[in-house]
Amino acid sequence: MLLLAISGTATKVILLILSLSILVVLHELGHFIPAKLFGTKVHKFYLFFDFLFPFPNIANFSLFKKKIGDTEYGIGWFPFGGYVQIAGMADETQDAEELKNSTPQPWEFRSKPAWQRLIIMIGGVTVNMVLAMIIFTGLLWKYGEEYLPFKNMTNGIMVVDSLAYEVGLQNGDKIIAIDHQPAGNFEEFQKDLVLNEAKNITIERNGQQQDIQFKDGFLSKLMKQKKATFVLPRVPSIVAQVQDGSGAAKAGLKIGDKITAVNNVPTPFYDQVKNEITANKGKQIAMTVERNGKPLVLQGTVSPEGLFGFGTQLYSELLKTDRVDYNFAAAVPAGIEKSFSTLANYFKSLKMLFTSKEVKVKDSLGGFISMGKMFPDTFDWEHFWILTATISVILAFMNILPIPMLDGGYVVFLLYEMLRGKPAPEKVQQVAQSIGMFIILGLLLFANGMDFIRAIFN
Repeated sequence: MLLLAISGTATKVILLILSLSILVVLHELGHFIPAKLFGTKVHKFYLFFDFLFPFPNIANFSLFKKKIGDTEYGIGWFPFGGYVQIAGMADETQDAEELKNSTPQPWEFRSKPAWQRLIIMIGGVTVNMVLAMIIFTGLLWKYGEEYLPFKNMTNGIMVVDSLAYEVGLQNGDKIIAIDHQPAGNFEEFQKDLVLNEAKNITIERNGQQQDIQFKDGFLSKLMKQKKATFVLPRVPSIVAQVQDGSGAAKAGLKIGDKITAVNNVPTPFYDQVKNEITANKGKQIAMTVERNGKPLVLQGTVSPEGLFGFGTQLYSELLKTDRVDYNFAAAVPAGIEKSFSTLANYFKSLKMLFTSKEVKVKDSLGGFISMGKMFPDTFDWEHFWILTATISVILAFMNILPIPMLDGGYVVFLLYEMLRGKPAPEKVQQVAQSIGMFIILGLLLFANGMDFIRAIFN
């Protein structure tokens, strides 16, 4: 089991690095291409940093580098981001004071018209958004959209987290509405609760409808635990896999068996099977299954940890899902719409950090560990590309923020220059760059620090 855990973690790390590498290279390419088109020299094009970011003169070495023309292409040793070093542009790799004391050259960034510099600076975020549109379009074209409407969850929900019990949910509850608006599909349920700052849900229990009010702090706890969901659709136990050498294997449990009872206690649903098995840790049980339409009783022993060693079919295989298929012509506008809806949802989630009493910054922000946890522990390429497109949108949004040292900070000064006909005072730009660097480093340290704290204490 430890080997499997390590393997799963390694897969997550590989997929995270692959995703970020693709996004960083293409983002920097968005700066590189217009710079070259406008005749601007680019000294370096690097995936990762070849120095201890943000200190350009500390630990300077590359894992790989090759000079082609005027540009050195390479892979740095510090695996957070990447950069293009554009001649005549003050950034984390070139000192503004040093540029000030040198004569501007026609092939430098600072010598180009403001509109050209603006195009160079917005090139990265433009590529990120276009990439997201392309990925979402491709995914919709290839896979379409499959989702589970709440109305198709005929057996209601299965509670899988103490937080659900805390608000009063029970196994078998059917979710009817969120804040008195009809519930949509299950996959969007938790996101809808958080982004809409839901106050209640309407459920059906034993044929009667009732409202469940969320207590103060519920949404904060929901975001803090960072689980994919706190409830699942309630489904029967139909065996999909049996672990070699387990109690289930020794009892003769087979793929396709439908578990109907444990120790003569009826268990039509998975949560009931799980509860009965857990209640008989280290004991022998009699498991009744339906095989080829006939009942069969199997004898087996539960492990001391409360495991029997079998897996069941997923809810998507047992419940009727709705599906929308796209041809290419339909996938393009749908992919564009999905990119901008992802952007709008991310903006809304950030806005909540400043406007919501429920959402706490320390519980919501995460660094590379949080990002890595989002990736699957198997090479699931559909899931990988969905996450890559989503992160691409987030990178576009973050980079266009009007914070000096980010692309958006440069854009603010360029727009000022285009409107006033002259650049902002150099002293103002230098002070702003220093403040921007302090903000960025602070956010990086805070987000990743919270990841480590959560990893240690949770």
